[in-house]
Amino acid sequence: MSVRLNPYLGFRSGAREALEFYHSVFHGELTIGTFGEAGMSQDPADADHVMHGQLDGENGLLLMASDAPAGMPTPSESSISLSLSGDDTEALTRYWNGLANGATIVEPLTQAPWGDTFGMLTDRFQVSWLVNITGSAS
Repeated sequence: MSVRLNPYLGFRSGAREALEFYHSVFHGELTIGTFGEAGMSQDPADADHVMHGQLDGENGLLLMASDAPAGMPTPSESSISLSLSGDDTEALTRYWNGLANGATIVEPLTQAPWGDTFGMLTDRFQVSWLVNITGSAS
């Protein structure tokens, strides 16, 4: 038996674009199902929107996302950040570089006072990310 906590991102209508972008960063297998495919489209405008998307990325990364159909409240902003951490300098630096494409860099990926390499950014989909590479100097 196992339990996994994973991020599930909510969008008004940008889940497909976001998931495809994250797929370019984290690789792996991307599965996208629409409201129309599931027969759950109350409004024809929602037919091609993402009812459920899942990215099973490399290194065990899992990310899910969906669009809010018409009539449902727009997902609100939150104070949640997604954090990537570990000691695989090559993979974490590659993820940082991918996420940084079109992002606002809050803190560049550089050596932190605690000895790790650390950076913060807000990606083009307004998702906040923290990257911490354990014991690595840039």
